[in-house]
Amino acid sequence: MGGGDGARSRRWFLGGAAAAAAGCAGGSVGPAVHTQRHVRWRLASSFPRSLDAIFGAAEVLAEQVKLMSGGTFEIRVYPAGELVPALQVLDAVQSGTCQAGQSGSYYYIGKDPTLGFDTCVPFGLGPRQQTAWLTEGGGAAALAPHFAAFGVRSFIGGNTGAQMGGWFKQELGGLSDLAGLKMRIPGLGGRVMSALGVSVQNIAGGDIFPALERGAIDATEWVGPHDDEQLGFHKAAGFYYYPGWWEPGPSLSFYVGEQAWSALSAEHQAIFTAAAAFAARTMQVRYDQRNPAALARLVAAGVQLRPFPVDVMAAAKAASEQMLADDAAKDPKFAAVLEGWRQFRAASATWFGTAELAYAQAVGGSG
Repeated sequence: MGGGDGARSRRWFLGGAAAAAAGCAGGSVGPAVHTQRHVRWRLASSFPRSLDAIFGAAEVLAEQVKLMSGGTFEIRVYPAGELVPALQVLDAVQSGTCQAGQSGSYYYIGKDPTLGFDTCVPFGLGPRQQTAWLTEGGGAAALAPHFAAFGVRSFIGGNTGAQMGGWFKQELGGLSDLAGLKMRIPGLGGRVMSALGVSVQNIAGGDIFPALERGAIDATEWVGPHDDEQLGFHKAAGFYYYPGWWEPGPSLSFYVGEQAWSALSAEHQAIFTAAAAFAARTMQVRYDQRNPAALARLVAAGVQLRPFPVDVMAAAKAASEQMLADDAAKDPKFAAVLEGWRQFRAASATWFGTAELAYAQAVGGSG
């Protein structure tokens, strides 16, 4: 972040966080913060350092925590693979290898399918809807016991916005072209693609390009134009599909081990909570600002932009609903979260499909 607007935003945010900390302490924030014992944490990320929007959110978190605590609370951030493997961040926080982590909870649906709701569900909620469900719609409260089972609590860590459908080496003529296709796609979306005949693989972000380049996979999804351009996927696959129906508004998470959290003072807990919210906001606005230009550059470089075929979308939606129904039938706890989530999605879709959709259609791409 930079410039006058960023500086003003930070001054406002720091002042608000200080007031929150003062409220928790029951007095003025100055003496409370500066008499804190020094806390040093390690945070393991699932993402490579090169991705400035997604990994950068963890760096923003660390910066804000240090600033707001007057240097009494410091977090060292480790990119994927440096402290622990990219897809073992939840395990690392659970075991105490690190006090905090940055990841996507859908990476861990093998442990508990309900964790997928913390990130996103195929044909689910858009970015604002997902944040609203988690913070005001009861989502975070419903998921808290599931994280508590691992000795972890989850904080919203940012949203990428609606994602792209990914990169394919060959053009898709229809649903039949998915049969036998080798694709990197994680989470619940991966389960749906598997049901459609795709050979699904879950590969960490930093390892995707080599796999795509050497032909170990035929297709991959990641996030969107800004990240995908940085990772160079367009150099190995020429067809770029949309939309990412499996990730219409994925929310990333900051994890904190319960033991580490309990050891913090009330002031440091308030500071971490406020800093996480600021980092989450920073992630989404970075993507919203950087994706348009990146998409234009990719198209100018010869990338073929394509919508998914109609029969692929229809089959994927049907398979998604069946997957959710099957999981609910097997697990009452999953069913309880799904019920509340579905009610929220229905109400939210009605609202977003009224004024917001009409406005988006009116504006179109006219610039």
